[in-house]
Amino acid sequence: MPSPGRKRPTIRDVAREAGVSYATVSRVLNGREWVSPEAVRSVREAISRTGYTANPHARSLATGRSGSIAVLLTEPQHLLFEDPNFSVLLRGFAQALSDRELTLILMIASTPEERSRTIAYLSGGHVDGVLLVSPHFGDPLLSQLVKAEVPIVACGRVLGFEQLISSVMADDRNGGRAAVEHLIEAGCTRIATIAGPQDMVGGVERLQGYHDALIAHGRTIEPALIVNGDWSRASGAAAMRTLLDQAPDLDAVFAASDAMADGALRVLREAGRDVPGDVRVVGADDSGLAATTEPPLTTIRNPLDRIGEEMVRLLTELIAGRTPLSITVPMALVVRGSSPA
Repeated sequence: MPSPGRKRPTIRDVAREAGVSYATVSRVLNGREWVSPEAVRSVREAISRTGYTANPHARSLATGRSGSIAVLLTEPQHLLFEDPNFSVLLRGFAQALSDRELTLILMIASTPEERSRTIAYLSGGHVDGVLLVSPHFGDPLLSQLVKAEVPIVACGRVLGFEQLISSVMADDRNGGRAAVEHLIEAGCTRIATIAGPQDMVGGVERLQGYHDALIAHGRTIEPALIVNGDWSRASGAAAMRTLLDQAPDLDAVFAASDAMADGALRVLREAGRDVPGDVRVVGADDSGLAATTEPPLTTIRNPLDRIGEEMVRLLTELIAGRTPLSITVPMALVVRGSSPA
């Protein structure tokens, strides 16, 4: 580290120490592409040797950017702590933003008051972009975000805003189909589903995958075997009770989230149904919860670490002036005790 009284190291000092150009150092510091891994390593080592630290105020004046990114959650605050997917995404965002020397600002906008404050803050130029988590179809906040003219990347496709809001999403439809086909191949004949919210792309696509699998195997889609939840454990438990009342002869359940599957497992246990002997259960996301349930949960893996990294990458490209685009990443079946092979 520089000694007291010594001139503060500059980017030019880093460039000279690394043996690269000023522009290369700038691209590395701003997370831009077109830099070789060798150059990135040389710059990072030079930063360490020189003790260079960015001056955020000077950078903001020079670039017109704040160096901050908002992670915007539109769900109630309690789901931030209950749903393990949010913590995985946040961890991925934090690491990817830190690697690019960007600051993460967490914002929650689940009430009208919170939404009003959020739009005012984002419109004020306090952040360079928004990572939008859990968007709901028809949410007026979406059009307000677009009007704020701030770059946005959403976790999941935003219906009606596909040309305006970039997105990264799991292949929920094929993931849901794989889950149900696994149950069909295991010999299950009465397969129910606890679907996710139908105003969110993940809920819609996973339910469509359920439909696809049944239709492909000549099965009838029965309304009595379909109940919606809200991703939470409590909603999964409530949905399972409803399913047992409506279709007591069911022998399998595909729950559109691991939390809902865990709620279903508890109700089945209370009802004296053995899992997987009487009823097989498959969840979705392969969150940290899945391996800890009793029995451990067969599930479809949602690659949230990759989704978080891709969302940050796309957002930095949008901030740099690139055209909005969307990415879909595959899901994979993880077999455990709740529905063995």
